Amino acid sequence: MQNLDKFQEALKQKTKELKECQKSKNLTSCLKCKEIIGCRLRNEYVDAVYKSMNRGKGGGFEF
Repeated sequence: MQNLDKFQEALKQKTKELKECQKSKNLTSCLKCKEIIGCRLRNEYVDAVYKSMNRGKGGGFEF
């Protein structure tokens, strides 16, 4: 079993929620959704990705 920190766990949860939303709308990507602009769920997912990359410390990071 993999030990996830709180940032990885949050990302895992938001990824699950996002995929469920896409599935419910019969989509494979948020980019195809008419509700993408201002979508709360997608914004929360993007925030979780960012926090998982910088471990909640803010600031920039290198790609």
